[in-house]
Amino acid sequence: MRMMRKLIVMVGLVGGLSVAVVSTGGAEMSKWNLDKDHTTLGFEVVHMVVSKTKGKFTEYSGTVEMDAEKQEFKTIEAVIQTASVTTDHQKRDDHLRSADFFDAKTFPTMTYKMKSYTKSGDQYTAVGDFTLLGVTKELTLVGTFNGVAQDPWGNTRAGFTAEGTLNRKDFGMKFSKLLDNGGLMVGDEVKLKLEIEVIKEKKMEKVKH
Repeated sequence: MRMMRKLIVMVGLVGGLSVAVVSTGGAEMSKWNLDKDHTTLGFEVVHMVVSKTKGKFTEYSGTVEMDAEKQEFKTIEAVIQTASVTTDHQKRDDHLRSADFFDAKTFPTMTYKMKSYTKSGDQYTAVGDFTLLGVTKELTLVGTFNGVAQDPWGNTRAGFTAEGTLNRKDFGMKFSKLLDNGGLMVGDEVKLKLEIEVIKEKKMEKVKH
């Protein structure tokens, strides 16, 4: 019986078949670096029950190890500077950086490290460790791989779209106020909306002496 280069587990799901990747030993993995000029790490949260406040982070770094041709992934990691949060409202942003929310002085970064993923059709579901305010919980992101393209400067680029949901209180971010109608001024559920572009790291050529 022929030896398989990679071990996969076929998992039956309602509405289709999903492949859970356990090892990517046979894939040609390359490192890709996040392109801040074409990436948006956005979020939205309900405000006073009647509307949604949207924001994003502007300072971050991240890497992806993947075989883009086979659309297989080994690692996805990101480090986000909490003080870079912005909602286009200075007073609100200063409050978000305070101890009531991100406590940016004590916890200057939050991180994400993918542990595993599954694929069903064109949809990927990634599970990773997300650390915020010193608390680590699993975070699930669901998204799509949007393809690969060459830019005019000789770079190879790839894009992703992903969404996820977390409860901020799970990480100890408990600040809010109760409204007269019984609702919360700031919702507990935070929706993440990510548009990510990465650039393939070029291999260094060996210099012959």
